Amino acid sequence: MLRDMLAPSQAAPESRADQSSPRDRPGEPRAAVAEGRSIVLVGLMGAGKSAIGRRLAARLGLPFVDSDAEIERAAGMSIREIFDRFGESAFRAGERRVIARLLAGPQIVLATGGGAFMDPETRALVRARGRSVWLKVDLPILVRRVSGRNDRPLLAGGDPASVLADLAQKRDPVYAEADVIVSCRDEAPEQTTNRVLHALLAYRPPRRVRVPLADRAYDVIIGAGIAARAGAHLAPVLPSRRVVLVADETVWRLHGEKVEAGLAETGFSGRALLVPPGEGAKCFAAFQDLIERMLAGGIDRRTGVIAFGGGVIGDLAGFAAAVALRGLPFAQVPTTLLAQVDSSVGGKTGINTAHGKNLVGAFHQPRAVLCDTALLATLPVRELRAGYAEVAKYGLIDDEPFFAWCEANGPAVVAGEAEALAEAVARSVAAKARVVAADEREEVAEGGRALLNLGHTFAHAFEAETGYDGAVLLHGEAVALGIALAFRFSARLGLCEEKDALRVASHFAAVGLPVRLSDTGRRWDAERLVARMRRDKKATGGTLTFVLARGVGQAFVARDVAEDDLRGFLREEGASA
Repeated sequence: MLRDMLAPSQAAPESRADQSSPRDRPGEPRAAVAEGRSIVLVGLMGAGKSAIGRRLAARLGLPFVDSDAEIERAAGMSIREIFDRFGESAFRAGERRVIARLLAGPQIVLATGGGAFMDPETRALVRARGRSVWLKVDLPILVRRVSGRNDRPLLAGGDPASVLADLAQKRDPVYAEADVIVSCRDEAPEQTTNRVLHALLAYRPPRRVRVPLADRAYDVIIGAGIAARAGAHLAPVLPSRRVVLVADETVWRLHGEKVEAGLAETGFSGRALLVPPGEGAKCFAAFQDLIERMLAGGIDRRTGVIAFGGGVIGDLAGFAAAVALRGLPFAQVPTTLLAQVDSSVGGKTGINTAHGKNLVGAFHQPRAVLCDTALLATLPVRELRAGYAEVAKYGLIDDEPFFAWCEANGPAVVAGEAEALAEAVARSVAAKARVVAADEREEVAEGGRALLNLGHTFAHAFEAETGYDGAVLLHGEAVALGIALAFRFSARLGLCEEKDALRVASHFAAVGLPVRLSDTGRRWDAERLVARMRRDKKATGGTLTFVLARGVGQAFVARDVAEDDLRGFLREEGASA
């Protein structure tokens, strides 16, 4: 019966728009607030959702709707009568339907009941269609406001202070998933309304890039400061709020407190397992040590693994998540430019061996990737440059206009300018997502995900020769050198014009990346490099495989590269015979 009374229908005009908020009243510019989405106020009873909501709606010239009043109107009885007659479960189901109907309509300011946001389906609706605001009020103020009221079913027969304390303990971690959090004081409603409006105007939603992998699709969320709201972004996608945080020791010292607080805010608990920085951590010994520490902590199959660091941490933690208990849910919070634009997206995980880089690993897609561009501000400029090589790579593969953007904006990216960094990350992630969606496991015979290895056959050989010593050559530096060589090798083979190879090398050199073997400050042996390339994981049947180019934005997979041609080219480039 309650389902029928609260079934979706067009609300009467007078119930849609509160009389205190006429549309013809001058208000704040609505286009600047919530991007046309309905504004949804959440919080405990007594937080002032209705009082603030009416004033906010009047300021914006929007209709105001109180979901509890709408439910009472539709059901023809009070909330307390609905609870008494049908029970809380039936009330919540009806509440969900009413809120779904309201959010499907034009933009409004919506005050919800205290328990509405606790429903996962309602939260998902609000995330999809609204802009949520938690009115966070200290407990003593709430107790004072609700004491003596008899219209609150959850207060019936109970001590308000005890009831509210219990509700706050259960609900605050869920309210903390709201887009905007406003700490409310014991002040005039108009003052609180001002602060809510200012918070809404200041809020900049992070960019989202979808990686569309059917039932394993996920979002890459990009924005400044989002690590501090890590829990709000991860709670919707992880199966429990118990996690293992695998972090780089240096990153943890710089940013650990921030991400830990962001997780705790939404009720996440768990341990941080620290790993020494550097490529040396991607080895069997470090992998075994990490697995043993995870198991010693009592993980189960719903325990999430969060990687917090650069590409090394993402690869190591992701591989541990892939094999521990035969697979644990996994999320990435990459902290280097290289990891944000490349390694954190796509599900490749693994460790190195004496035979080569990433030869032991698994495909294990994350549930979400949080790219906090503000974290890049603490990176040394050398690390930013190294990461930038992977940014430019996307333009060189199949998007010449993006490479032209890189030529114009690359210096700003490596200088750490916020807008340029955010754009570089977003465009790179979109390019990576498109390729991964088309060829998740690198199985397409021609092109596909293999194209992302532009420059990497050379790069992995260089890294192996240095013993993966980042002091000598960072991964991104090796990639930049490898890409420059791949274009010059293509030109030598008559596949592309010399001017294309010169264009690529000139751009990388302009931002401070190596483009010649001599730029590394060490000598290279051609035979040893060729031997390394034979063992590269992309090689098939002992045949060398390279990603070469017919021009800028025209990369392709070459599986018939002759060793003599490669050996001669390396010698021309300065490698010893």
